[in-house]
Amino acid sequence: MRSLRLLPLLALALVGSLGAAEALPKADFVPAFNGKDLTGWKTASTEAFWTVADGVLAGENKDSFKDYKKGSMLYTEKSYQDVVIECECRFNGEIDSGIMVRRDEAGKKDIQMQIGVSRSLKKDMTGAFYTGKYPEAGWAPKVATLWKNGEWNKIRFQAKGDTYTVWINGEQVANYVDAGYPKAAPVGLQVHGGVKMKVEYRNLAIAELK
Repeated sequence: MRSLRLLPLLALALVGSLGAAEALPKADFVPAFNGKDLTGWKTASTEAFWTVADGVLAGENKDSFKDYKKGSMLYTEKSYQDVVIECECRFNGEIDSGIMVRRDEAGKKDIQMQIGVSRSLKKDMTGAFYTGKYPEAGWAPKVATLWKNGEWNKIRFQAKGDTYTVWINGEQVANYVDAGYPKAAPVGLQVHGGVKMKVEYRNLAIAELK
C-alpha cells in the first residue's frame, strides 16, 4: 500500500521534469535553399565542397582537394539575430559538420551546433554546442537514441536571446544558455578540414523571431 501512495508523487515529479522541455516553436518559415543551386548562400571556397542535386545540398571534403585540410564554410547572404533553423540532415560514417549562428562581441567567433564526431573529444557530439570547447551544459546525450545514421533526420535549432535550443526528430535534446554571442550573423554550414566526409541537407528553412 505504501508503494501505491508514492505513485502520485512520482507522477508529479515526472510531469515536472517533462515540463522543462520547450515545445516545438511556432514560426513563419521561409525556404533558405531552393533545391536547385546556391542562390542566397556564399562561400570563399574555390573547390566543389558544396554541390546541389535532386533537391539536396551536399557538403563534401575529398583528400584530392587542394584545400582539404582547410575545409569550407557555406553562409547565408543574410544575417539573423533571433532565429529558428529547420532542415533534414543525413550522413554516413565519421563526419564533422555543424550549423553556426550568432557572433561574439568582437564579431569573430560564432556558436556551433555540432553534427557528427568532435575532432577534440573523438566522439559523436551531434546536437551539442561548440564554443571553442564543449560546455557540459550544452551536451545532447539523448541524440544517441534518436539519430538514425544513413537516414534523414529532422533538426530544429533555435537561437532566442541568450538561449539555444535543439530538437532532433521532434524531441528536445539540448537547451543551452550563453550570453557571449549577442551579434547577428549569417547561418553557416560546415565541412571540416582534414576529414574525408559527406553531409547532406534538404528542406532547409529559416524563420526570424521578432
